[in-house]
Amino acid sequence: METPKRLEQALIKLYNAFHNDELNPECCSACAVGNILDNRDSWKHLTNGHGSLELSYVGRVHQNLGRKFNGYSPLELLQIEKVFLEACGFTVPLCHYNPKPQAPTNKEVLFNGLGSVVKHLCELEEIPNVMDYSKIFEYEQDNPVYKFDVIYE
Repeated sequence: METPKRLEQALIKLYNAFHNDELNPECCSACAVGNILDNRDSWKHLTNGHGSLELSYVGRVHQNLGRKFNGYSPLELLQIEKVFLEACGFTVPLCHYNPKPQAPTNKEVLFNGLGSVVKHLCELEEIPNVMDYSKIFEYEQDNPVYKFDVIYE
C-alpha cells in the first residue's frame, strides 16, 4: 500500500515538530495544522474560533471553491485541529474560560494528541491507522499471524 503524498508530508512535519519541540497546541503556527501548513498561521482565518468546526466567511469561500492547503480542504484542516486539541485535553473552541491541560506542551500530552491526529489523517485517506501496532499481537491457534525476524544483540 502506497502512502498518499499529503499524508506522508503531514506525518513528516508532525514528527519533526514533535521531536524538535516545535509543537504547541495554543499557537496557530505551531499546532498540528500550523505545522502541516509549514508553520503559517493564515489558516486561522478559516474559522472564528481555534478548535471550532464552523467555517468563517473566508473559510466557506475557500471550501466552496475547492481550495486545498497542502492537500487539505479548509474543513479537513479544522477537523484535524479539533481532534488534536481535544486529544491534548482542551475544551474547544479555545478561549480563556474553557478548561485546558495543566502542561499543554508536555511530551505525553502532545504524543496523545498526535496519535489521535494520525488516526484521523488515516481515516481521511481511508487507510488503516499507521500507528496501530495491535496487528503484531494477533494470533491464531497460539501462533502469531504475522512473523517478524527477531534480532538479538
